[in-house]
Amino acid sequence: MVKKLLIAGILYALTAVILGALGAHALESYLTSDQLKSFETGVRYQMYHGLALILVAIMPSISNKTKKIAFYFFTIGVMLFSVSIYLLTTASLWGVNFSFLGPITPIGGILLISGWILLLWKIISNNSVNR
Repeated sequence: MVKKLLIAGILYALTAVILGALGAHALESYLTSDQLKSFETGVRYQMYHGLALILVAIMPSISNKTKKIAFYFFTIGVMLFSVSIYLLTTASLWGVNFSFLGPITPIGGILLISGWILLLWKIISNNSVNR
């Protein structure tokens, strides 16, 4: 599970840097400032959760079961949250109406929040964590 978390976290961080550069340099001529701002939000949350996956991987006080659940919350959450934002903000470039993805974005956000709540709960309830 540690290797899976590290790989996913590094891939999310890597693609966040690439997408951030794309947004800052290639898309600025094609998207409105509001669209760019939304795109950057997707990139930022993807990076945060890529780093979170790496952090979870190296936390010895978190069980493998909890790591697995956090992995699914964060990876699916980023896919639904960030990727839906990417598609919604660049829809005009693709010539495709992605408006059906609008309700998907908050579901991704709920999964990301759930991952953080899970980790908080496990840390608080774990008596073996150094105080």
